[in-house]
Amino acid sequence: MSYYSEQFLNYLHSVYKKETPAGLYEPIDYLLNLGGKRIRPMLTLMATDLYQGKMKESLPAALSVELFHNFTLMHDDIMDEAPLRRGHKTVHTKWDINTGILSGDAMLVQAYQALEAYPNLLFGKLTRLLSQTAIEVCEGQQYDVDFESQNETTIDAYLEMIRLKTAVLVGCALKMGAYVAEKDEAEAQKIYDFGIFLGMAFQIQDDYLDAFGNPETFGKQVGGDIIENKKTILYHKALMMGSDDQKAQLKHWFKTSEAFSTEDKISAVKDHFLVTGAAEASQKLMQNYTQKAFNTLESLSLNHEASTVLIDFANQLMQRKF
Repeated sequence: MSYYSEQFLNYLHSVYKKETPAGLYEPIDYLLNLGGKRIRPMLTLMATDLYQGKMKESLPAALSVELFHNFTLMHDDIMDEAPLRRGHKTVHTKWDINTGILSGDAMLVQAYQALEAYPNLLFGKLTRLLSQTAIEVCEGQQYDVDFESQNETTIDAYLEMIRLKTAVLVGCALKMGAYVAEKDEAEAQKIYDFGIFLGMAFQIQDDYLDAFGNPETFGKQVGGDIIENKKTILYHKALMMGSDDQKAQLKHWFKTSEAFSTEDKISAVKDHFLVTGAAEASQKLMQNYTQKAFNTLESLSLNHEASTVLIDFANQLMQRKF
């Protein structure tokens, strides 16, 4: 996996040298260099390579995906009032909200500009895919915002939200790589579906780590979802599996009008996730989506070695080890 990461980072550093006005580009450079696992651009390169295309030709598409992803992070952090991103200050905290909005806007434009490296026919396919993905990510974000103020939501509604907010970009990254490798629409859609299942598993694991992860390795504020009253898979599973008393207590902690101590709220809610079995059930659901992704691989026109690369990547991703 380090090979794909190295190829992308070399490309990123060679082409991304915007300097003025500094107030616009320094925050972009800051966010892009905070680290992260570069999962999405790696998947773009990987898909092209495993389909025996010219991997270097997919570098602009990989850059487009990474720029778009970081644009969403910059704006999501503002909406969530998040203090940390990858263990460092978020852009709007280090600078200000206006800077976060404007620099984020510039990143979105740059994501489309990166695709201008391709001939017209491929450019059209890639930009249409990115546009469809972008609007779906916005829809997912709106659902996420709506859920914070709704007293009742369903697991099905939650799963659709994370499909839109997270999984479609993973699918997009893989499909772009397939397009660059000149695969037909049917094959490109199959690897897109693999990405959807993988993205679902990734987000469910992210929900779990938000509550129970190590802040030094997770890179974000642990308990942030709880503080923001986000009804994650853990919340839904706790309501499904808990007693009437446990459900009432959990809903009480999620009342936005109550002035709870942050530490007390996080501790109490995490206890509910554990005693109801929601934490364990969420892990099982993550494993179920991972297996669905593996099952999808069987329909792809990839040789055994290529399929094994994707399986290894997915296993490492779910364990957050690279």
